[in-house]
Amino acid sequence: MSTNRRKFLRQLAAGSTLLATADPALAALHQNNERSTVKPFNMCGYAAPKLNVVRVGIIGLGMRGIDAVERLSYIDGVEIVALCDKYLDRVESAQQKLARLGRPKAVGYSGEEGWKALCDEADLDLVYTPTPWHLHTPIALRAMKAGKHVAVEVPAAQTLDDCWSLVETSEKTRRHCMMLENCCYDFFELLTLNMARNGLFGELVHAEGAYIHDLSKDWLFNKRAYADQWRLKENVGRNGSLYPTHGIGPIAQCLNINRGDGMEYLTSISTADFSLAALATDKAKEDAIWKPYEGKSFRGNMNTTIIRTLKGKTMMIQHDVSTPRPYSRIHLLSGTKGMAQKWPSPQRIAFGHSAISKEEFTKLEEKYTPPIVKHIGAIAKEVGGHGGMDFIMDWRLIDCLRNGLPLDQDVYDAAAWSVIVPLSERSVSKRGQSVDVPDFTRGHWKTNTPVSLSLEGGATTGVRELPKQS
Repeated sequence: MSTNRRKFLRQLAAGSTLLATADPALAALHQNNERSTVKPFNMCGYAAPKLNVVRVGIIGLGMRGIDAVERLSYIDGVEIVALCDKYLDRVESAQQKLARLGRPKAVGYSGEEGWKALCDEADLDLVYTPTPWHLHTPIALRAMKAGKHVAVEVPAAQTLDDCWSLVETSEKTRRHCMMLENCCYDFFELLTLNMARNGLFGELVHAEGAYIHDLSKDWLFNKRAYADQWRLKENVGRNGSLYPTHGIGPIAQCLNINRGDGMEYLTSISTADFSLAALATDKAKEDAIWKPYEGKSFRGNMNTTIIRTLKGKTMMIQHDVSTPRPYSRIHLLSGTKGMAQKWPSPQRIAFGHSAISKEEFTKLEEKYTPPIVKHIGAIAKEVGGHGGMDFIMDWRLIDCLRNGLPLDQDVYDAAAWSVIVPLSERSVSKRGQSVDVPDFTRGHWKTNTPVSLSLEGGATTGVRELPKQS
């Protein structure tokens, strides 16, 4: 090699390093390449020691948190020993709910940093945290470092570095980090997962998921909905798939992502914003609380992200919370022998040009409804929580912890499904340029086993008969 060529390559390498340093996103991708070569403890399939009683601390007692207090109170073997929220009145309301449900008073924490004290001080096994998004990773990391398992709301992380931090901390501490992706436990999703496991759709080729839910007027611009308007703030100055996990979680399980296949790269594009900035202007005329949002740059109304897997399959994920469309998560599976789709209603299964009849659907449902739904589904519908899927998720989590079983969703799922947020933002900013998706399993996807639909060794956790609430 000539001296000039060596000099050119050195300069090129130096320039790449400087560029990565100047661009935080490139620096994170560079660091990701280094992290991906490490071979640590594999948390997929990990079974933590059995817990006869699961002592739970709940951080975040807003809309999701107060419902979790009630659902978890129904499950045998659960003790809610700590409650925390920034606002003291929410802690007091949750204490009153425990009292109405005949449960002991929990230790209360409040204030801006109350969650830190709960993670450090509370004598508990599981931190359950439905908080605003920016707190998910800090709480999960602190809980695991303090020796607690953690169940964290979606998305679990918002940056590439935070995704890696969750993975590395879970591996180091050998504490579970489960993302509370409730849509994986909805009834049609579990049915089609079991059908896919049994080969009814043949080889799955393509899948679609979404979060299409008009939140604009009743939720984003509602000062009583999200504390301090935190969710509206998440839609300012950002552009990408900001809330992908409801759509991708169930189809990722069907495609065995992290357990036989993996995500290779994605490309993402967004529309312009055609409504949120205008709505902010209109709302500011009605109430001064919305004045800070006038003239702000909001994310595009619809984001579409396409992901290609290592085995050559594709997934499409959409995000739209600001146009007047009926609710949809799509949930479409397309294989070499058949397909299934949940939305638009009615849900369909087909093995040719036409959907099967209602009678044929009922027969398939009876045969392929998985054991967890047969065991707890009717009770879940009675308890509630998005039609019962929240309760199935909570019950399954507790039953696995009490029986020392691997969780359905591990830290690699939390990271892989959440990393779509920052990677889609990067792709959108580069006019849809493809972006590599990290392999958080570091090659273990080749041997990790698919999510088990068996209740063998489990299903020992009962449901309490609670007193009627006034």
